[in-house]
Amino acid sequence: MDCRERMERYFRENGVGYEVLRHPQAYTMPEVAAALHISGKQVAKVVMVKADGKPVMLVVASPYRLDLAKVRDLLGAKEVALAREEEFADLFPDCATGAMPPFGNLYGVPVYVDEALAAQKEIVFRVGSHNESMKVAYRDFARLVQPQVGSFAKLA
Repeated sequence: MDCRERMERYFRENGVGYEVLRHPQAYTMPEVAAALHISGKQVAKVVMVKADGKPVMLVVASPYRLDLAKVRDLLGAKEVALAREEEFADLFPDCATGAMPPFGNLYGVPVYVDEALAAQKEIVFRVGSHNESMKVAYRDFARLVQPQVGSFAKLA
């Protein structure tokens, strides 16, 4: 089962409405937003970090950048660094590199969402490939993932 199929089953089992969005190959979240003709503020960008050596999933709106000092404070970590793709690719075996959905809970990875993304009515995110995304209501995402929400990103 690939990532999109896994997400569709998860949403059906939990009574969540969703929309599959197909688009041309897009390797960055701004490219996804442009391909779908939507605001980048509702496009969820997944950034993996290592906090004291452990993987953590941070989810921000596409036009935002992490403030690593705020991330470190939020996580209560001594060291926080951006993770290299080869450091986390094995955690998401059903996803193309860099195309994992913001559902770290399904992969045993803690999830933190920036408040700017949490303010959106709907969010769009990748589902394991560079040419498919999904759209769900943020409230449904929050109910399923139960992420920690904080202020740790700024508009780029």
